[in-house]
Amino acid sequence: MSEATNTNEKKKPPLNGRRALPPNNSNDEENEVPEMEAFGLIPRGFNPKDYLRVVDIHMFKEPHEINKQQHHTDKYYSPKLIVRRGQPFQIQIDFNRPYKPETDQFWLEYLIGRYPQQNKGTYIPILLGDVLKPGEWGAKITHMENNSIHLSIMSSATCIIGKFRLYVAVSTPFGILRTRRNSATDTYILFNPWCQQDAVYLDDEKEREEYVLNDVGIVFHGNINDIKLRSWSYGQFEENILDACLFLMDKAELELSGRGNPIKICRVAAAVINARDDNGVVAGSWDNTYTYGVAPSAWTGSVDILLEYYSSKQPVRYGQCWVFAGVFNTFLRCLGIPARLVTNYSSAHDNNANLRLDFFLDDEGKLDTKLTKDSVWNYHCWNEAWMTRPDLPVGFGGWQVVDGTPQETSDGMYRCGPASVQAIKHGHVCFQFDAPFVYAEVNSDIFYSRREKNGTQVIEKIDTSHIGQLIVTKEIGGDGMMEITEEYKFQEGSEEERLALETAVMYGIKKQTIQDTVYQPQTDVDMDFQVQKAVLGSDFKVTITFRNKSHNYYTATTYLSGNIVFYTGVTKNEFKKHSFSAKLEPSSSRINETGKILATQKATVLEIPTLRIKTQGEMVAGKQMSVTVEFTNPLKQTLENVTLRLEGPGVLRTMKKEFRQIPTNSTLIWEVKSIPKRPGLRKLIASLNCDALRHVYGELNVQIQKP
Repeated sequence: MSEATNTNEKKKPPLNGRRALPPNNSNDEENEVPEMEAFGLIPRGFNPKDYLRVVDIHMFKEPHEINKQQHHTDKYYSPKLIVRRGQPFQIQIDFNRPYKPETDQFWLEYLIGRYPQQNKGTYIPILLGDVLKPGEWGAKITHMENNSIHLSIMSSATCIIGKFRLYVAVSTPFGILRTRRNSATDTYILFNPWCQQDAVYLDDEKEREEYVLNDVGIVFHGNINDIKLRSWSYGQFEENILDACLFLMDKAELELSGRGNPIKICRVAAAVINARDDNGVVAGSWDNTYTYGVAPSAWTGSVDILLEYYSSKQPVRYGQCWVFAGVFNTFLRCLGIPARLVTNYSSAHDNNANLRLDFFLDDEGKLDTKLTKDSVWNYHCWNEAWMTRPDLPVGFGGWQVVDGTPQETSDGMYRCGPASVQAIKHGHVCFQFDAPFVYAEVNSDIFYSRREKNGTQVIEKIDTSHIGQLIVTKEIGGDGMMEITEEYKFQEGSEEERLALETAVMYGIKKQTIQDTVYQPQTDVDMDFQVQKAVLGSDFKVTITFRNKSHNYYTATTYLSGNIVFYTGVTKNEFKKHSFSAKLEPSSSRINETGKILATQKATVLEIPTLRIKTQGEMVAGKQMSVTVEFTNPLKQTLENVTLRLEGPGVLRTMKKEFRQIPTNSTLIWEVKSIPKRPGLRKLIASLNCDALRHVYGELNVQIQKP
């Protein structure tokens, strides 16, 4: 029986007497609102048509109109009104006759979910006033003409994020007359990083442009010695993505009343982004077999994944850390929470948070994979979301780590965060959520040890600087790399770093001591090795250098093992095995005598060919253009069952094409026609995928002209 079928059979807890209403955790469900709410018996001569009646409501919801322009929501492909909370927006109401303020009384009602309640913020009646108070619900008339009035409406800076239904209610002596249910007046309310009272307020315009409005990002991957980058289409403004993101909160069963709080939203989203225990969005796979699904490296962005999940309600296969992080970033930016994708090079996966990774070696100095449970990922991607943390002491707001990749459970579910980056830097790992795990990811030490014949554990080497060497994100306003390592940790070996570690240990991170083991490192002989750039399909050279700094003669017996390794540090098959001995003269570079093991490992990333993207003809919004993708097979084998993908937010929706075979050295050319929707600088992203070749990308910036 699959994991999927199990989770659905969980019985809902019975409603106990203390809860007045069933749980209200779906933005999609609605209640019926009566059009005529009578105060008592209605006299026979009563005719609703005698009273003020709403004929039409204008929402000013076109991309070029005032609301979407002022609220920075003009990029969303949605026919509905989308505004940001804590900031006024405009509507116009047409009545059947001129409105008389002395005698006519009407108000607005915003409702969300199936059981609207005023004290939960899910039913919001708004009476007309003379002034709008910043950050509080209110409405005032700004203009009256003939039968029409213009209203300016202010939403609360803490209100629920989601899709609200609008009703206009008119008071008559015998009852309340309401407008009919009309989905055209539905109003989406989002977080507002432009509003000082909002928990996600960000005061720098360039940062808001990047972390909220940019719909394409960069994923840094590879390894610390060979950093690679690829583009990722977040596509948070594409059609139906906003509804798909709101659905994720329904799926996570987050009470509607909690949806104004970015901390709660991030916490449940971190769990629902992965499929591990709740049938969430992306199913992870790290074993290099991706039958019945898409290889993680083949995705070019989040849009396909979110739309597939929204329509099928089944986990989308497959993802690895950058896919979880890419989808999470789309979710956050779409709802208006400033967010960025972060890569940590040499990331520790420490499964017991003791700030120590144990690598066990056998007699030859080779890693014992049965005993070794901890791992170092070449890189690991997570997200940072920007928000205040009123639940923590002052100073721990700002960037928070949130991670949707399923690694360890937190409160019983696979998720991580939000954890304050400031708290991690200063070792305050007592502050929720999951700070100890993130602290270990960037700060663990690596212990290389082996067991003697008599059973004693001998530590051969402790590496205190390998983990979390480099933490990066995309720079603001460009495609370059911005290093943010010092936001997570103080300089290696500094006084502050030692203090942060002591603080972390004091707050319950178990820093294991090494009393029960023998540690006598070999200090008078160094070993280093250089790996020549490795190109796929060609040989490469490894150079090992020993330096004997002592006056002793040593013999070094060297064992070199080459393994295919996944970026998570898990090794596949060994492809190279080589042993040799070398005599080390005193004070020379070039140890059997001490029986010590010098252990070190290096990952090298294969150079992989790229895709070339070209465009032809003029590139104008609304006019057809042509895009070609070219690829030459560099391998000494024919590539089979190759999939090409191409996408570019605002230029073209994802296109896919399958090729049965690409013979060695042959070139394929794929031409696609598209009609770009939006002017401006846009990006095209392509990927090629087959069993023999993954992580093949290409990209191209294109300037789309105004028509």
